[in-house]
Amino acid sequence: MAGMLEGRRVGLFVADLFEDIEAYYPYYRLAEEGAHVTVVGPSARSYQGKRGMTMEADAALEDIGSWDFGALVLPGGYAPDHLRRHQRLLDLVAEADQADKPIAAICHAGWVLVSAGILKKRRVTGFWSIRDDLVNAGAEYEDSDVVRDGNLITSRYPNDLGAFCRTLIEALSQ
Repeated sequence: MAGMLEGRRVGLFVADLFEDIEAYYPYYRLAEEGAHVTVVGPSARSYQGKRGMTMEADAALEDIGSWDFGALVLPGGYAPDHLRRHQRLLDLVAEADQADKPIAAICHAGWVLVSAGILKKRRVTGFWSIRDDLVNAGAEYEDSDVVRDGNLITSRYPNDLGAFCRTLIEALSQ
């Protein structure tokens, strides 16, 4: 039985110290709906999560383009602080935003959105400790389990993963 996301391609971005459940929960939930999820890292290697799990990157940032994916997923943890140092990822996020593709960021992944320069006049949420970063980047912060502003989907932390994934699946189904 085909899932509602059959044929959809999603890029999930990791680096060392990603929040394990924020990467694995969307990975399996999207795959369950039939999406082809490609794990992307700064290089194609294994990455260590904050809680001890590992995730193998299928591709390196330099090997992919925004056209490869219908949506981008950015898990939290400390990985977003490392990922946002890669101009290639910031360019991919900005291109995906301009193309109105879903971009889903949870917890500290809002840092990538800040560095990509896509938050002016956007409604978002994120982990409370990066609220000032989001607001200073021009966003309107909302303390909700999930906030969808057009193609941009954000959540605060692991407890919000259900709402985060439901909203992402809905956006990809349209």
